[in-house]
Amino acid sequence: MKHREIAELFEEIADLLEVGGENVFRIRAYRRAAQSLENLTEDLEQLNRDDRLLDIPGIGRDLADKIREYLSTGAIAYVAEVRKKAPPGISELLAIPSIGPKSAKLLAEQLRITSLDELEAAARNHKICALPGFQEKKEQNILRGIEIIRQGKARRHLGFALPLAQAVLELLRDVPGVARAEAAGSLRRMRETVGDLDVLVTSTKPERVMQAFLKSRWCGRVLASGDTKASILTPDAFQIDLRVVEPDAFGAALVYFTGSQAHNIRLREFAVKQGLKINEYGVFREPSGKRIVCREEADVYKAVGLPWIPPEIREDTGEFDAAREHRLPTLVDLDDIRGDFHVHTDWSDGRDTLEQIAEHGRRRGYKYMVITDHSPSLTIARGLTAQRKNAQMREIAQMNTHFRGFRLLIGAEVDILDGGRMDYPNELLKRMDFVVGSVHSGFKQSKATMTNRILRAMDNPYVTMIGHPTGRLLGQREAYEVDLEAVYRHARETQTALEMNASPQRLDLNDAAARQAHEHGVTLALSTDTHHHAQLDYMSIGIGIARRAWLGPKDLLNTRTLDELLAWVSRKRDAHG
Repeated sequence: MKHREIAELFEEIADLLEVGGENVFRIRAYRRAAQSLENLTEDLEQLNRDDRLLDIPGIGRDLADKIREYLSTGAIAYVAEVRKKAPPGISELLAIPSIGPKSAKLLAEQLRITSLDELEAAARNHKICALPGFQEKKEQNILRGIEIIRQGKARRHLGFALPLAQAVLELLRDVPGVARAEAAGSLRRMRETVGDLDVLVTSTKPERVMQAFLKSRWCGRVLASGDTKASILTPDAFQIDLRVVEPDAFGAALVYFTGSQAHNIRLREFAVKQGLKINEYGVFREPSGKRIVCREEADVYKAVGLPWIPPEIREDTGEFDAAREHRLPTLVDLDDIRGDFHVHTDWSDGRDTLEQIAEHGRRRGYKYMVITDHSPSLTIARGLTAQRKNAQMREIAQMNTHFRGFRLLIGAEVDILDGGRMDYPNELLKRMDFVVGSVHSGFKQSKATMTNRILRAMDNPYVTMIGHPTGRLLGQREAYEVDLEAVYRHARETQTALEMNASPQRLDLNDAAARQAHEHGVTLALSTDTHHHAQLDYMSIGIGIARRAWLGPKDLLNTRTLDELLAWVSRKRDAHG
């Protein structure tokens, strides 16, 4: 996780330099380096050992030296230097999504604010709106931003938790005597954020498991340890709880520790009615206390007369009624996915060439991938002018002549401008296979204005899908105000797909919204918003969110064949063009 830690420090340096009025090019260099590190998929320490830090985009010799310094000492002296020059507590203020360097400086200098608690008190007492350039709405945004930051510190998104869980499980499965090791808790249910990590193991040598766990590189601090239980904090303060259970109780323990609490309460109610008791140690007949062997989760559900319920839908939101009535859905699986609709390349702000993206898509067994580099208004992402877009389209068409059973689809992520106008003219859009319309500006527009903006975009016959429909960034930015019910209705009427963006910092639409959209008859589409080929792995996160939304293979656009997909796109164009 060190690449993310250094990225955060580089972002902080950039902010503090901006507060101090430093050279704008120097500030941009730190921001670009932070973005590259955030998106890094290779092992940073291995890159350092191989003397390849300069291969990272935006990393020059000075920044490479700072990375080496952090890897060897756990700190960067320059960070302390710029913090010392800045007003006290300014870094805490800068962490708030609605506060930029200029606002943070004003708050620190005018109100002497040095902490989140002081900022919250000032906002609630309406001291902030008295400052020049601040209004009451800004105060409300600051209060919401404080809440987001506090939630973000308490919980981590799936992009953090899943790789950590996989690494911990790999370590434990390699310990002699370990038969099974699985993650449980909210991670197994694929909740979008995770408060801690629960791991269950069966082993004939629990002491070896404990030793390996407590000596692992993730153990920054031991909270508790015993013969079969241990809790640790990672160096960045994320809690991991480990339990070693006997094989005959593994199924019961996995159900118990997977949750949710509401699901488990209902499950125990079913058991009580049948003279049974369920806990983490097994299923027991009452009053004899005789245990029913539950090596698998299915054994637990079978004992109470139910089929196995997938973990992603164990939230007591209708799964028990569906199970009793034999109408549990067949949920979508990663193998059902035939392509990805939202992929960026080095033509805009991605890191891979068209050739590299095509190769990685083919390796995954995909039949198609849509190239969706940005449109010109998003200058920060090197959005393509019409001239550059035409050049890219010619290159994609030429590449497709060499493929068999695979196709790069010509697309774009096109900014939805004020009033719902698109950032490319229709003459260009109609020559594309698949168009993603996205909001990248004006996030604070009124609910009516934003809703109308999106509805008018869907009226465009060439807009295939609305990208990240609420604009949220987990732990960084709240969703903009929009009438989702109106969006769902219009999406169905105009035959426009809505994206389930699988980037772990977005997950937009989320599971609840996707389930509502599906109930409205909306076509949903999973995509990764990939900016580096490793982010194509986000599709598995998207699958988890889709399963939480009770979606099956027929409910997602990218389970269709290429011919079926193109026919679907054409129907809207033919009907509304």
